[in-house]
Amino acid sequence: MKNTLGNSVAVTLFGESHGAEIGAVIDGLAAGITVDEEYIAKKLTLRRPAGAISTARAEKDPFRIVSGVFNGKTTGTPICILIPNGDTKSKDYSETRFLPRPGHADYTAYKKYHGYEDYRGGGHFSGRITAALVAAGAIAEKALEAKGIAIGTHIKACAGVTDTEFTDIKKDITYLNDKVFAVLDEDTEDKMKRAIEAAAKDGDSVGGILESAVVGLPAGVGEPWFDSLESALSHGLFSIPAVKGVEFGEGFAFADMRGSKANDPFAICEGRVVTKTNHNGGINGGISNGMPLIIRCVVKPTPSIYKEQDTVDMKDGTERILQIQGRHDPAIVHRARVVADSVIALVLCDMLSLKYGTDFLGE
Repeated sequence: MKNTLGNSVAVTLFGESHGAEIGAVIDGLAAGITVDEEYIAKKLTLRRPAGAISTARAEKDPFRIVSGVFNGKTTGTPICILIPNGDTKSKDYSETRFLPRPGHADYTAYKKYHGYEDYRGGGHFSGRITAALVAAGAIAEKALEAKGIAIGTHIKACAGVTDTEFTDIKKDITYLNDKVFAVLDEDTEDKMKRAIEAAAKDGDSVGGILESAVVGLPAGVGEPWFDSLESALSHGLFSIPAVKGVEFGEGFAFADMRGSKANDPFAICEGRVVTKTNHNGGINGGISNGMPLIIRCVVKPTPSIYKEQDTVDMKDGTERILQIQGRHDPAIVHRARVVADSVIALVLCDMLSLKYGTDFLGE
């Protein structure tokens, strides 16, 4: 099982949803980067459940950094972050051990690991593991911030409700990074929350679209073909549970455009090369062009719903009806937003280190 993302700067995830601890190891990060534990705690707070629109599982995520940091700075050696699991109810899963939940990885995990996998709460496939990813990503985000690179994500759409567009992207990123429910319009927030609550009352769930922006990334980052900036970012983003689609710039909307509109004309602004439009989302030929990166991810509805569903008994090969118990999210798009930020930060740290050398991110 491969659990590592990145080449020059790599992050490895470990643990299971109901195991003792989950965690991450970051290897290859430069020495001298400030590690702000309050900032990590803030990011973890943004991932945690929020009232009626989230699961009732309440993990406080008291993380520990057990290596790679000394006197508040990275040492250049592997950083290991540990987060204990506390609020687990494993008995919720024992009765349905051999009844795979539709939309989950229960069946595929059973086939791959021959029944030896930890099935409780989805085990290693659970969204719970993203807490470790967020903790690691917070260190990466701070490293990028010191280089003038900022990342922010808003809930572009959820349950048929759409948020406003990015306008002043740098200002919007600052605004979003202080919000628990990351939308740009307050009226949108209320409408989305009501739609999520309505699905929860019906025992159902909803999905959404996350739109991320990155400002301050210099031109020239990325590789052609297989290690393009789009390829690397997609690799990371598709690893987030429930992400089923990724697009850059206009994305699939390019199919209905002519080249005369899709192209981004070049210009000079304050002595710097810019593009007059940004339909391509800051990337040409797999390499950054200096304009803001614009990335969207589709997050599917949470597969854990409280309605009866058809399944099979993997033990005796019979068809069964399943109605799950336990604590589940009616939507995860609002919690996944900070996970998207974290993955983007880790990928960009890796790509920047590949281009400029491993000491680039250090002070």
